Amino acid sequence: MRGPYGLNILDNCTTCPMKGSHVFCNLSPRAAQRLNEIKATAIYPKGAMLFLEGQQARGVFVLCTGKTKLSTSSREGKTIITKLSEPGDVLGLNAVVSGRQYEVTAEMMEPGQANFIPRDSFMHLLREHAEVAMRVAEQLSSNYYTAYEEIRTLGLTNSPSEKFAKLLLSWSTKPSPNDGLTQLKVTLTHEEIAETIGTTRETVSRLFSEFKKKQLLQLKGATLVIRNRSTLEEMAQI
Repeated sequence: MRGPYGLNILDNCTTCPMKGSHVFCNLSPRAAQRLNEIKATAIYPKGAMLFLEGQQARGVFVLCTGKTKLSTSSREGKTIITKLSEPGDVLGLNAVVSGRQYEVTAEMMEPGQANFIPRDSFMHLLREHAEVAMRVAEQLSSNYYTAYEEIRTLGLTNSPSEKFAKLLLSWSTKPSPNDGLTQLKVTLTHEEIAETIGTTRETVSRLFSEFKKKQLLQLKGATLVIRNRSTLEEMAQI
């Protein structure tokens, strides 16, 4: 079904074309059918807030298409982006399982679809289907290790260039077999990149200039080309 913004609406979890290792991918027919019965599908525009930091957790959002950024802010207004979520991710999981407030704000970075599952229905799904409960436990464990790595990067890495190199490597996929280069789309502004690595927008602009002069990367519009991955790995101490 074609929806707003030219998106194809994925309205049936039992016939979803998305396959992978995400929490709700490749469930048994019975579990997938139950998931299909309790979720509500919606299309969200760019900039839409799925939930806000400090809001009581009312349910999880399963991102089907589009991207979201998860961020947290201090009382002084300083913001840190904790994660960029991709299709298949379950948002708000930690807060819903613990029964606490959402610890981050989830904002759509582009138009996309998310399926909402109310907390009561979601917790009943976990009790009813052991396979779903196990996958959720695995995801919560993965979230813990991701948070641990973020703390190490922000707290133990002193050099902005090291943080920037780690960020670029975390975005990149394997180099192209043809030329050995890695290409990726940059969807964040310099301000948002600064919020991701805990620095200033001016520092990010300077780092882009320095890395280009050193032939570490190249920018072609919104496309970033990593030209020297091994040097970036040395800078990031990988």
